[in-house]
Amino acid sequence: MTLGLINANPVVHAKKERIARPEDFHPDEAVDPIDVFDFVRDIRDPEHPYSLEQLSVLSQESITVDEKLGRIQITFTPTVQHCSMATVIGLCLRLKLMQCFPPHFKVDIKVSPGSLADEESVNKQLNDKERVAAALENPNLRQLVDECLYSNELYS
Repeated sequence: MTLGLINANPVVHAKKERIARPEDFHPDEAVDPIDVFDFVRDIRDPEHPYSLEQLSVLSQESITVDEKLGRIQITFTPTVQHCSMATVIGLCLRLKLMQCFPPHFKVDIKVSPGSLADEESVNKQLNDKERVAAALENPNLRQLVDECLYSNELYS
C-alpha cells in the first residue's frame, strides 16, 4: 500500500483566460467544446489543491461535441501512469456534466490512450451507468467527488 501522494510534485500550469460567453447560455441550445470545458475546467484534482486544467489533466482540445448525435466525449490524461485517482476524476467529470447538461446528451469519458496502466478497466467503469450509480451511492466516495466539484467555486 502506498502512503502519501502518488504524484507529490505535479507540474502546475497557468489557467487560461476564460472565454466570455453570454450570461443567458442555456445547455438546451447549441453546445460546443468551449461550453463543456468551461463547466469542468475548475474541478479540483482529488490529491492536490489545483484544478484539472492547471495540472493539464484536461484541456479544451480533449473535448469533442457532436450536436447532431447529442454526444459529448471527454478524454483526460492523469498526471502519472499509475494514478489511483483516475476513476474519481472521471466520476467528477461525469457528475458535473450530468448536472449541467440535459439527459439527452450521451457522455463518454475516457482516459487518454497509453496514459494509465489500467486504462481499459477505468474506461469500462466510467462508462457503465450501474457502476457509476453504485460509486456515487458510496458516501465517502461521494464526499470526495463533491469536494472536488465544489471546493474551487469558492475561489473562482
